[in-house]
Formats: sequence, structure tokens, C-alpha cells
Amino acid sequence: MPKCLILVDNSNVFIEGKKLSARRKGVQRQPMDTGEPQDPSWRVDFGQLLAFMADGREIIDAILVGSKPPQNDSVWTSAKQHGFRVHTYERSFSGQEKEVDTEIATQAAEIILLNKDEPGVLVLGSGDRDFLPSVRCAHRWKWTTEMCAFSSSFNPAGDMAMSVEKIRQLDGDFAHLGHCDFSWP
Repeated sequence: MPKCLILVDNSNVFIEGKKLSARRKGVQRQPMDTGEPQDPSWRVDFGQLLAFMADGREIIDAILVGSKPPQNDSVWTSAKQHGFRVHTYERSFSGQEKEVDTEIATQAAEIILLNKDEPGVLVLGSGDRDFLPSVRCAHRWKWTTEMCAFSSSFNPAGDMAMSVEKIRQLDGDFAHLGHCDFSWP
């Protein structure tokens, strides 16, 4: 069984998980809402996420990339305790994520090239098509690719979904991949 490289866009998984949790609780979009409702109580279980993505394979590396939360947030500590190497970046002045996707793509290329003599499986935790260059890089070096994402984060007929060998939707394991820290709504 080939080894795997796991790369996760924390915001993609976290935000889409909060949206799914709200939908499963029956929370509807309100007339004044600009986006889908998100369950503020939902948290990722990083140990379960890592196990799901590894799918029984030996892990070359597991990297979680995201934007820095408030100082008292324990999300990065939890991810590290469950086996992820964590990279965080400051948001822009307008609150937008910066450097996250580039870091994931750079890590993918670097680790794929370091392991070029033993092709593995690139497992991306995101449905974001910004990672198509990483998929193409993996394919050039004879790696296979998987996308692990919530169904709401990608188009099944889109470029990203059509470029990977396997799509593993997180929706089906939702009950194991996270939990609610408090009652909401």
C-alpha cells in the first residue's frame, strides 16, 4: 500500500463543517443573511480527520494550514497533539486569508519531489480548485491524488473533482469528524 501525504486547508474543512452542522440542525438562512448559516458550536476532531484521510496508510507527513485565530484559541494545539504539523499565517487588514493556499501547494511540491522515487498518494483536505497545480505536480511524478472535502465545497463536475483519482466526501463520516462544544441554536 502506498504511503500518503495529507495536506489540509483548515478554513475549508472548518467552515464547510460548520455549515453542514447548521443544515443538519435544520437552521435556515434568514432574509438578512448574506451567507449560509454556520454552527458556531461545531469543532473538528483532528484525530478522526487524520485517521479518515490516511485511510489505513502510512503517513509521509500531515500538514494543516490556516489563518491565525484569536490568541486564546486552542485549535492549533489540538491539531498538533493529533499528529498534524501546523502552519499558520496572519490575515490581511481586510480579514482575508493570505498565504494558506500557497503554503499547501508549496508543501505538496516539495514533499512530492523529495519522495519522487517512491510515489505515494496526495490527499488534499479541501475542495478548492486552487490546488489543481498540486494535483498536476503529483501526476507528473506518478503520484495518485484524492480529495477529501465536504460536498458543499466542490462541484462534482468541476476541474478539481475531475482531476483527482478519488473523491472522499467528509459528509458521510460527519458524526466522527467533529462535535458540538455547546448547545446551538
